[in-house]
Amino acid sequence: MIFYRIKQFYTYINAKITEEDKKYLNKNLNSVELELFKKLSKNEQKHCINVAYCIEKTCREYDNHINLQRLIKAALLHDIGKSCKRLNVFEKSIIVVLDNFTKGAIKRYENFPKIGVYYNHGEMGYEILKKYNCYEDKLLYLIRNHHNDSIKDDIELNILKKCDSNN
Repeated sequence: MIFYRIKQFYTYINAKITEEDKKYLNKNLNSVELELFKKLSKNEQKHCINVAYCIEKTCREYDNHINLQRLIKAALLHDIGKSCKRLNVFEKSIIVVLDNFTKGAIKRYENFPKIGVYYNHGEMGYEILKKYNCYEDKLLYLIRNHHNDSIKDDIELNILKKCDSNN
């Protein structure tokens, strides 16, 4: 676990959006979504792009009952709630370490904005996108629940959660 976190930290510090990434974003997000996406920090943007790439790769293993376009959009927008209160790489690392060390006990301090966004960005992202009244319920559900470990029987949500945790 420690080596994974070190690798993740290194990846976040060196996050760069490539021309290929920009084309991918333009292909999969509309202009409003792109503006929302740009409100994320570069490292969060790159994370979301990597999650989307992972989803494409993972979905090759499944039959056609998966709505790939919806899952890609969910991957690109799943952390949009983090735009409410940005965490820099160091702040996020500290919260992740404290969360692991305390086994989640720091959640009781979620009234502090940066801790709150760490724990509640799924709900925040849901609320941001819901205001546009143009998203299907399933997309909003995926974004809202991408950290909800009590939901086990939704294949699309499971794919999103797996790719999110692997990136």
